[in-house]
Amino acid sequence: MSDDRHSKAAEASLITDPIEEARRESENAVAQFDRVLDLIDDVVRSDRPFRLRPSMILDLHRIVLDGLSAYAGNYRPGGIEIGQSKHVPPDAHLVPGLIEEMCDHVTDTFDNTVPLHLCAYVMWRLNWIHPFTDGNGRTSERWPITFFAQRLAIACRVTKPSLSRSQRTKGHYNALEAADESLTTGELNMQVLEELLDGQLARQLLSAYDDAKNAGVGPPKDRKLH
Repeated sequence: MSDDRHSKAAEASLITDPIEEARRESENAVAQFDRVLDLIDDVVRSDRPFRLRPSMILDLHRIVLDGLSAYAGNYRPGGIEIGQSKHVPPDAHLVPGLIEEMCDHVTDTFDNTVPLHLCAYVMWRLNWIHPFTDGNGRTSERWPITFFAQRLAIACRVTKPSLSRSQRTKGHYNALEAADESLTTGELNMQVLEELLDGQLARQLLSAYDDAKNAGVGPPKDRKLH
């Protein structure tokens, strides 16, 4: 049995060559990364309050699975399983409403919730709903840095696109699983996931600080907000 906590849906990739598939995944990850920076840039520059919309989530998913899946940018049409997880995602007909509820919750609490908690909540909730046939992890991983940068109104650099399945750590999966299991006791506890994100976001902010301190030194940096 695989130790990979990925979606198990009856859908074949549109690309059969594994090398070509990997190349397309990398290109899509970079395109999705650029789109996230555009989202952050738009909010940081404007006076409009942030609103999380289902269309934003669908857009990021469409980009990451462009050319790879017939369901790119669309919710899954049926049931799905998550490998190596006890959690059974909700039925497909419930997905649109659950996504809307998640977006409303984020929008309503955005200004009054600790950013780290909000980051963990969205990453966990998207994976719990598991709205897509594939690309759930790659879509959910984008929101923590998005929310954190918007809440602090800062321009920061994301050092790499979303992780490939082989690169995702057991710590990442274990943190999601711990949140899932806590829900069975009647009270959601995302402490493990928050601690994981805390370290990741701290490294991102330190990287942004180092870049600002050493501007113009060394090779060209990754794209930043400007």
